[in-house]
Amino acid sequence: MENTDSSHTEDPNKPHKPIEHDYAKHENDPGPSPQAVKEDNKDGAGPAMKWIIPIILIVLLILWFVMRK
Repeated sequence: MENTDSSHTEDPNKPHKPIEHDYAKHENDPGPSPQAVKEDNKDGAGPAMKWIIPIILIVLLILWFVMRK
């Protein structure tokens, strides 16, 4: 069995940490950087999934109509 450190826990009811502007001041417990929060996602999986999922659904719907008869 692996030794896991259970000291890191997140409470979903707590608000998120604000964007970090002074890293040196909060070096022990910094918030996310502005680049991580405002990152452009034009090359991610989102645009591909936007096209792939509807095409797969249409193909499956056509197959369902053909196979049920």
